[in-house]
Amino acid sequence: MTKDLSRINEKAWNYLTYQAWVNRYGTPEEAILKIRKDPSLRLLSLYKHFGDVKGKKIMNLLGSHGSKAVALALLGADVTLVDMSEENSHYANELAAAAGVKIRYIVSDVLELSSKELTSDYDIVFSELGILHYFTDLNPFMDVFYKLLKPGGKAIIQDFHPFSKLIESKGTTYKIRKHKITGDYFDTSLIETDVAFSKFLPQEIQQEIPRVTLRKWTLGEIVTAVAQSGLFIKQLEEEGNLSSEVFDKGIPKTFTIVAEK
Repeated sequence: MTKDLSRINEKAWNYLTYQAWVNRYGTPEEAILKIRKDPSLRLLSLYKHFGDVKGKKIMNLLGSHGSKAVALALLGADVTLVDMSEENSHYANELAAAAGVKIRYIVSDVLELSSKELTSDYDIVFSELGILHYFTDLNPFMDVFYKLLKPGGKAIIQDFHPFSKLIESKGTTYKIRKHKITGDYFDTSLIETDVAFSKFLPQEIQQEIPRVTLRKWTLGEIVTAVAQSGLFIKQLEEEGNLSSEVFDKGIPKTFTIVAEK
């Protein structure tokens, strides 16, 4: 099932993705102007978990359009990305060229990396925001972290908090903002939905984009999968909505797990 769903999702992520990022961030030449001013800002709350990355070997799993990878390269890291989307790789490689840095982009299903790529010599391996729900089994994905990392290496996993997907909010100010719990936190069924970047394309095109299939996970399932991989969990951090905190105060929006091999 995992391979079948991967092929379905791959089709969606190769459908006008490059143009969606141009619509969202501008051309790679335009987008790099903002990143270059302060690369650490592009890493947002992840930055504090990386530490000094100069000279570090870093792998970004499902690295999408490459903006975080390029930011890390600007900070002196040796960065490799893995992602199944050729369209994503085109944007990322052009972004790196515009920045004057080198990144290595592997176009592949992350679960199909060859043994020669699972080198056990990476200082840091990370994934972030909207990644975990693409897997119907988290254990093989966490095993990739383990096989890539060197002894003492660090895994950083940041994603949307499972609880946040159950919140339905109404109102325009904090005093009248109302929150309602919807759905089932423990639901394990597969869900078909629009691919994340579709909102950056014209409405008439959105209807043509293949849909993706996702599986929601509880925080307990995620933590357990990390632990079962053999990694030692050092930190679990939960964060509120940093972009509109005044509206969603007290509601977890993202979480970050830091683990070591």
